[in-house]
Amino acid sequence: MSTTVERLRASLASVYGSATAGEILERLLPRIEQVRAKRVTSPHTDASSMSQQTRSMRALPDQREVILITYGDQIQEKGKPPLRTLREVLESTVSDVCSGVHILPFYPYTSDDGFSVIDYRQVDPALGDWEEIRRLGRRFRLMFDAVINHISASSPWFQAFLRGEAPYTEYFITVDPSVDLSSVVRPRTSPLLTRFATVDGVKYVWTTFSADQVDLNYRSPALLYEILDLLLFYVEQGAQLIRLDAVGFLWKEIGTSCIHLPQTHALIQAMRAMLDLAAPDVLLITETNVPHLENISYFGDGYNEAQMVYNFTLPPLTLYTFHKQDATLLSEWAASLSTPSEQTTFFNFMASHDGIGVRPLEGILRREEIDALVERTLRHGGLVSYRAASDGSQVPYELNIVYFDALNDPNADEPLALQVDRFLASQAILLGLAGVPGIYVHSLFGSRNWREGVTLTGQNRTINRRKFRRSELETLFNDPTSLSHQVFTRYRRLVAARTREPAFHPNAPQQIVHIDPAIFAFVRTRLDSSRRVLCLHNVANHEIQIRIDVSALGLRPGEHLVDLISGRELSLYGAQLEMSLPPYGVYWLGDEIGMA
Repeated sequence: MSTTVERLRASLASVYGSATAGEILERLLPRIEQVRAKRVTSPHTDASSMSQQTRSMRALPDQREVILITYGDQIQEKGKPPLRTLREVLESTVSDVCSGVHILPFYPYTSDDGFSVIDYRQVDPALGDWEEIRRLGRRFRLMFDAVINHISASSPWFQAFLRGEAPYTEYFITVDPSVDLSSVVRPRTSPLLTRFATVDGVKYVWTTFSADQVDLNYRSPALLYEILDLLLFYVEQGAQLIRLDAVGFLWKEIGTSCIHLPQTHALIQAMRAMLDLAAPDVLLITETNVPHLENISYFGDGYNEAQMVYNFTLPPLTLYTFHKQDATLLSEWAASLSTPSEQTTFFNFMASHDGIGVRPLEGILRREEIDALVERTLRHGGLVSYRAASDGSQVPYELNIVYFDALNDPNADEPLALQVDRFLASQAILLGLAGVPGIYVHSLFGSRNWREGVTLTGQNRTINRRKFRRSELETLFNDPTSLSHQVFTRYRRLVAARTREPAFHPNAPQQIVHIDPAIFAFVRTRLDSSRRVLCLHNVANHEIQIRIDVSALGLRPGEHLVDLISGRELSLYGAQLEMSLPPYGVYWLGDEIGMA
């Protein structure tokens, strides 16, 4: 424990100096001990009601870990708190699909669908209360959002700042508007500084994302303590994963890009050390929608920052791959993936509540190739959001479109079955790659673009944030002809194939193999090397014939291989596999040795 305390002290001292670090620790260590002691006696809420298998899954993730990403009011029912309805539907419908749930910000808010928080410690009464959150946590591993780069302009903290009340006067960043801030990197085109009238006169306050989302000032030790204590509070409420939203922007230094600064990494290291002391089974996941090398810097040395980082390159590069019907670039990029330790892994996803970010494609695709993705998105009924470049121009930041329609032209004259095949092939890639998969609720249900919602809110991101009535969703699930039923039924089979096979453990070895430009292929190997699985994904709209020597890929030749998805046996001729992959066909082929 003392070594971890010293890690915490060193991280704090690198930002605030030794004396202030000592003062922070003097307040923080008793709070850490309080949380740790509670978890020793009762590690999980109502732990006595949990099965031994569920308790074991609460530690480091394995292949059974699949996270559903959803809003707290995603499924609504008259007369019930939405969080209760969500829990009931998840327990009855998707409990065999998802082990965990990322409930997008469920706190009181004023804008950005939850990401402009009024009070970090309250559940929005329109959704339910903390007891509803804890009840959901008895069945599912919970991910909470820590929206700690900024807070709502209507929050008590900021209102106290406007009134000139301590300590809140130091919780926010004011800048003279004449100062040159052109080097600041940010994902929006709105003004960086927002004018506010305070008791001490007009002040210009730092607002990275919008005038309603006011950035917090981490130069204040008092503010830092509030945030560290908040993370411990989330642990007490049942958080097993804590998502650090927009964390790359935490520290501001005029004259720099104000993103990924050393102080930001030091603060994350302090958060990690604190959680290692208080709740070592709680994982940090960083959300930094930036080019890949910048993104993976949040693994730190593999032991001192986030255990998981979002794999932001995967969604847009997979989309490009299916549009080009060529997996070459995806294969080259995937072959370069690595993590610095056995304690780290990627959080893989294809879609989220936000759009499909294109910044992670920088350095992988040419500008004209990114522009082609933008043009296709518009043709498919989507929208595009922009950010301000350093020269003042606007460049694409994200594609606002549901992933099903990003892959499939809603106006195309092609069978729906082919579109479903194309979509499920993309999701199979998500589920097969090394890492923990996160499935956005609209991908699981096969949703289409919601342009009506954009008209209602005026926000591009609303296009993939439609909410459901429970009765509507149940009707779709019970109709075998509905798109939702077809997608969900097949998605469930893919997840079942993943969760049964230890070769899909997040840290199990992965080898990218090149068979045909139209096939994205890789081999996953169990940690004990007892079995290998050859994963084949046809990204083209035509049939592909292949002939491969499976022994050269490390698979043990026998009479046949077994497709883990369908159960079908494919005959081998010696070590030779000859087969045909239909358009967007997917096979996960396991060798016989090591089968239970």
